[in-house]
Amino acid sequence: MKNTIFALAFTFLGMSLHAQEGLKLGIHAGLPIDDFNDEISLVAGLDLGYMWALGEVVDLGISTGLIYGFKESFQSDIIADNLTDVQFVPLAATIRVWPSNSFSFGVDGGYGLGLNKGNDGGIYYRPIIGYMMGPLTEINLSYTGIQLENRTWNTVTLGFLHTFEFKKW
Repeated sequence: MKNTIFALAFTFLGMSLHAQEGLKLGIHAGLPIDDFNDEISLVAGLDLGYMWALGEVVDLGISTGLIYGFKESFQSDIIADNLTDVQFVPLAATIRVWPSNSFSFGVDGGYGLGLNKGNDGGIYYRPIIGYMMGPLTEINLSYTGIQLENRTWNTVTLGFLHTFEFKKW
């Protein structure tokens, strides 16, 4: 009897996890702060990830994307010709907690690969606060940090994220 109850519980949990899986695709834009504030004027990015629900409250997943910092073109102290755009590809694990049906908070953590010349990348972290604007659409506010060798990439961004669910037939 005990094995039957355990098997049923595991089966229902597995069905719940598969039914709530989703591919996440989004965009974000924002401003640099601290170390890159004088060199970068605007930050934009793409987000791509996949989340697995561990129940009704916690989601775990993986994420990647592109973070693009546009060089400052109007700078009086630094020669603007010497500035370059800055790009990263984050490779991260993701956790989200849903205290209600419409509000979430979480963090992405991993490594941000540097794409531009002289950018080796570094440890990547991104705390996120999200609000569901519909059953599959979220608007979020995030802080991104990438710990580079001598400086830290810090940005504050506003994003839009959509989930594409895959239903089992």
